[in-house]
Amino acid sequence: MLKQRVITAVILLVLFLLALFLLPTLGWATLVIVMVMQASLEWARLSRLSRKMVSIYLWLTLAVMMGIVWLDTQYAGQFESLHILIYGMSALLWLIMVPLWLMARWHVRQPLLMMLTGWVLLIPTGLAMMDLRIQNPWWLLGVIGLVWVADITAYFSGRKFGKHKLAPNISPGKTWEGVFGALLGVTVYVSLIVWAGNLPTNYQTLFGMLIVSWGWVGLAVIGDLFESAIKRQAGVKDSGTLLPGHGGLLDRIDALTSTLPLAAMVILLQRVA
Repeated sequence: MLKQRVITAVILLVLFLLALFLLPTLGWATLVIVMVMQASLEWARLSRLSRKMVSIYLWLTLAVMMGIVWLDTQYAGQFESLHILIYGMSALLWLIMVPLWLMARWHVRQPLLMMLTGWVLLIPTGLAMMDLRIQNPWWLLGVIGLVWVADITAYFSGRKFGKHKLAPNISPGKTWEGVFGALLGVTVYVSLIVWAGNLPTNYQTLFGMLIVSWGWVGLAVIGDLFESAIKRQAGVKDSGTLLPGHGGLLDRIDALTSTLPLAAMVILLQRVA
């Protein structure tokens, strides 16, 4: 299982890097839309939507994503306020609604609410993948790399040292030792980026960067736990079977849905200011 997981991860990483640095802007946007549609299909299944509702949900998702791409293509830079609004809804979801959702152990069955949650979950993520890549592909890779490092180090440290359950009612396999392993891994990751990139910094700036990165780890954990809660509600182990050893696409981007939109919002707000 681990071997299959590693092989799939390596293949995905190579394909992702090739697409990130070689595809034209429209090609990247098309790839992102395909990813959002696949993740939306998996979300619709987890939400137990009827076949008719799944069709409606997917067509509306496609319309919104294509509409955003069309507006950005035709009126470049003129709809930044719309982007900030979309990211703001994502921030509201992850910083307020999802923590309350998890603490209250809500079991939402209303199809409309699940559809709305899926849109706020996935559309900002797709938009962030396009916005960050346009600003600088290395920024997108840097944020995704941070989440990947957190995920990998949490997985192995949890397997090796995990004893204290993080949220046994939601995801029994996750432990506090895994979280601490992720924090350590991200600390090394950020320190290496500062050193390898020869970035001008001092100890105060580095500490500030580490604090932000640790906060991003917290967001990644929340995103992971939220998808686990939805899967438990649906009575399934994985969101799909698309990726051997990993499950569905949603299983691989769950932590990105809670981190990428907020990173894009911060960068966009700094540019606007």
